[in-house]
Amino acid sequence: MPLINANNLVFAWPGASDPTLSIDDFQVNAGEAVFLRGASGSGKSTLLSLLAGTLTAQTGSVQILDTDIGALSARKRDQFRAQHIGIVFQQFNLLPFLTVAGNLRLASRFAGRANRNILSRGTELLQALRLEPDLLERQADQLSVGQQQRVAIARAVINEPELLIADEPTSALDSDARDNFINLLINFRQLTGCTIVFASHDRQLARFFDRSIELADINKATKGRTSNV
Repeated sequence: MPLINANNLVFAWPGASDPTLSIDDFQVNAGEAVFLRGASGSGKSTLLSLLAGTLTAQTGSVQILDTDIGALSARKRDQFRAQHIGIVFQQFNLLPFLTVAGNLRLASRFAGRANRNILSRGTELLQALRLEPDLLERQADQLSVGQQQRVAIARAVINEPELLIADEPTSALDSDARDNFINLLINFRQLTGCTIVFASHDRQLARFFDRSIELADINKATKGRTSNV
């Protein structure tokens, strides 16, 4: 059963003469781990933003968990995203002046779950990510890059989202760190049953996932021309 069901999507940036994306159909089943490959500038981040509800298409619909997120108000989209979607960014986007626990607590507050026991849940997540629980009280800007990666995963899954979106999170990593990072994501998928959409330009990563999709194969907007977005 599809967890993501997007149809007849067309998205163009303001002032652009041509759309960045024109996709007839994009579906991902619940529990799948999908690799979305595309060259730099092909529109991967745009598509992920549509799936996350941070952008809305000019035409078409994006249904996540049978909810048309484009039809929601901005406030309702934010709430839906916080409760059902985890996002791992390329630069991790941790707030440097907050502790690890503070970053996790903020993510829970956005989802309306501020009263849950963050220290207990955070300890479980850090242990699953092979980090020492005492890191909860360390500021994010005092962490190594490897520790920041794992804390970024913890923050993305703290609210137990049904969908986990990852946008080029391994582009700056060496091959060993990259493979370890992806294995952690896949292990979390196996533990929680969440759905993963992982976007990258690196074809070598496809082997980690259930299914691989070439964005150029489904995006009619880039057929016959080179996208600059």
